[in-house]
Parts: sequence; structure tokens; C-alpha cells
Amino acid sequence: MTLLYDADCGFCTASAAWLGRRKLRTAISPLHRADLAGLGVDADRARRQIPFVEPDGAGTRVSYGHVAIGRALATGGPGWRLAGWLLLHPPVSWLARPAYALVARNRHRLPGSTAACRIDLG
Repeated sequence: MTLLYDADCGFCTASAAWLGRRKLRTAISPLHRADLAGLGVDADRARRQIPFVEPDGAGTRVSYGHVAIGRALATGGPGWRLAGWLLLHPPVSWLARPAYALVARNRHRLPGSTAACRIDLG
């Protein structure tokens, strides 16, 4: 299992480091180091929404955005598993989707960010 992040974005890098300190049972790796096509990751979508890649019976399953974060958190200890479960289920998931979009749209304005963090959400 791997959570991929945009290493060109200071906010994303800081967020990935924070998640790494949570001792999740998943790898956290920069997008540019991954074989996105080989993992089944949509490269354009991955620039807008963090992807989480996990094996399933037929190969891999890729989740994006708040679902990716929820699935990654679900690999942690009991408290983090609960947080991940909440992100994946209503009513929290109903709020998590627009909250993630708001953060993604404004990540260039958040602490640790630079102009390189600005993304076009199309």
C-alpha cells in the first residue's frame, strides 16, 4: 500500500511527513518517484487529488482525495483506523469531500506553501 504525494508542494510534503509520523502501515512516497501507469494511477488526477494505491484480488485499487486519506489512516493504530473509517462513511464523508476540495484548491495559500503548490482543478 502506498500513499503518493506531490513533493513539489511544500504543504503536501509537510502533510505527508505528518502522516509518516503516525506510524501507518503504508508507504508514503513522492509522485515523481512512482511508476504511475504501472500502478494504475491517473497522472492528471494525481496532481489534483492525493492517490492511495492498494493491492486487491485483481491487481490494484486506487483511491483519491479524502478517500485516499481515509484508507491510509485506516492502516494505522486503533485511533487512526477510527479516523479513517469516519472519513469514509457518512455523515463525515459528506463533509470530507468538499473540505478536501477546498484545501486542494487553496493549498498554495496554506503554511509552508509556495507558488509551485498552485494547481488547476479544471
